[in-house]
Amino acid sequence: MCLLLGASGVGKTLLLKRLQKLSSKDGAVDLGEAPPTLPTVGTNLTDLFVQRKKLIVRELGGCMGPIWPSYYADCSSVMFVIDASNPTQVSASCVQLLSVLSAEPLLTASVLILFNKIDLPCYMSIVEMKSLFRMNNIIACAKQPVTVLEISAREGTGLPQVLQWLHSSCKG
Repeated sequence: MCLLLGASGVGKTLLLKRLQKLSSKDGAVDLGEAPPTLPTVGTNLTDLFVQRKKLIVRELGGCMGPIWPSYYADCSSVMFVIDASNPTQVSASCVQLLSVLSAEPLLTASVLILFNKIDLPCYMSIVEMKSLFRMNNIIACAKQPVTVLEISAREGTGLPQVLQWLHSSCKG
């Protein structure tokens, strides 16, 4: 089980829909128009097939942050999405990320931090985001392996690397 976490509105649902299309059996490379999404209330369970390996991704709605820990037990990896175009959300996302990284059941889980929405003109570069988050300190102090990627779920930028990470990080 891979958990997909992040604040409300960071693009988790669109990311999951895009990954599902990219990993589908027909190997679609052209993602086409971004499908419409609604804020997730509760959870979404999605099967992804990555190099013939079935992975289950559980997306938890951003508004469910207080009860995320009740889903940590069955988790072998975490994708944590951050909106790189929303500087006002940085501190809240950082607090959530630190909480996830320090949770006892997740100390052995692989973690992928995704700076999403790099297609928007107001996005902050990965250098700026890493600096704001003090990412080097976070990675140095984390007990688990942490990977950081820049993506655009809307345009598909970086999504093949996300699938590669899922394939190498998820047990099963």
